Amino acid sequence: MLNTKQIENAVTWACIQEVSAPKPGNVNGFSDGHNMSVQNFIDSAHAIAPILSQQNLTVGEMILHAVKATRTVVDCNTNLGIILLFAPLCKAVADCDHFDQLPSALNRTLSALTIKDAELAYQAIQMAEPGGMGESPEQDIYSPPTVTLKQAMELAKNRDSIAAQYANNYHDIFEPGLTNLTLSINCGESVEWATAFAYLKLLSATPDSLIRRKQGLARATKVMTESKNIIEKMNKNSNLSQFETDITLWDKELKQNAINPGTTADMAAASLLIYAFSQVLS
Repeated sequence: MLNTKQIENAVTWACIQEVSAPKPGNVNGFSDGHNMSVQNFIDSAHAIAPILSQQNLTVGEMILHAVKATRTVVDCNTNLGIILLFAPLCKAVADCDHFDQLPSALNRTLSALTIKDAELAYQAIQMAEPGGMGESPEQDIYSPPTVTLKQAMELAKNRDSIAAQYANNYHDIFEPGLTNLTLSINCGESVEWATAFAYLKLLSATPDSLIRRKQGLARATKVMTESKNIIEKMNKNSNLSQFETDITLWDKELKQNAINPGTTADMAAASLLIYAFSQVLS
């Protein structure tokens, strides 16, 4: 069973590794972007980690307090998706003695979410001001929720990949996210390049929600296809870092066109957090 400090360290590590990884279109160790810097994300990581490790907080309280803490160190939305994904994981892992217990513990945590959790999460989302949210016909974030946080996420699962994780018990994060991250690390890749590979596998599987909201499904699908093309090249070579030039060029192109696969980056971060938990609980 992880203690408070172990959970805090895992959160910090996962966030810093995610922003350090060469993920095309996101702020990364090669380049800043979208009016944000690597340091913004590192500062945000240190702000949220102590909160997400507090087991006396509900998931909703974790989410709201973490967003508030982020706003004390940066004036932009660096990590709303990360917070939404990390909070249930941090709550669930405290009930696990072994790593293979995490999926069932996570399912219990998500199933126990309340309307109050939804209210607090809605407040956090409004405070973070994510781009391209628009209006929803049911349980809109600018209206008081009348269902639990999990139920609200289930209503949004077809238009938002983070919401979908609440509905499918983080299926996409465990597979392909964690699976490909772990495989790459076990094959000798650095954590940064293994993260980039997991990110590309996630990006090639589903159109990124943030791109879809801001620039439409056609653009999100195009980016998904481009990710598949890079993966096909990688499959012919065992050393991912040999594709640094391809990655850097695509990263520059995406940022020049203000394309940010931010939801996919958040899912890669959650994959890293689960990997960190697996190392402590193994």
